[in-house]
Amino acid sequence: MRTRAKICGITRLEDALAAVEYGADAIGLVFYKPSPRYVSIEQAATISAGLPPFVSVVALFVDPTQAEVNAVLSRVRIDVLQFHGEESEVACAQYSLPYLKVIRVKTDTNLIQYAQAYGTAKALLLDTYSEHAVGGTGQVFDWSLIPNNLSVPIILAGGLTPENVNEAVKQVKPYAVDVSGGVETSKGIKNSVKIAAFMAAIH
Repeated sequence: MRTRAKICGITRLEDALAAVEYGADAIGLVFYKPSPRYVSIEQAATISAGLPPFVSVVALFVDPTQAEVNAVLSRVRIDVLQFHGEESEVACAQYSLPYLKVIRVKTDTNLIQYAQAYGTAKALLLDTYSEHAVGGTGQVFDWSLIPNNLSVPIILAGGLTPENVNEAVKQVKPYAVDVSGGVETSKGIKNSVKIAAFMAAIH
């Protein structure tokens, strides 16, 4: 099966279009103000409206209020929600949109339990645990911590780069991979050469 790819932390339309040109299936927009890759609703609307068909737009939130999510959904075309915080399954599922639940993996993380707890999620997105950040750490976690028998698809994130993504795909066999910092010139500014290399390495 083809491994799909999401380029996350997009802040400019030209970066989104470069991601699509090189074969990305989805782009991620960050609606979390402390993030260096945060986009305003206006920026997000411009990026989303400029995309061609058959590209999914994923909106990333961290413990948002219902009003914050609805404000985005009222102005921006969003296909999938991504929740990075401590949101419950009920909180994630209340918007009548497919959602991804992010799990920040450390040695004692019980992924089978999380898969059961978020049974309505379209996938679990596995990222690297950090005390200092909710994502975008640029750090790889131990892929051997992922069980083979999870009941939901896996999207692999955390420190992926053009240099290591091929090995990640071979070892984990995820439904999709998710990259942000690994294809950037600086935080929030993507590098089309790195995107091209990343996409080529997946396949």
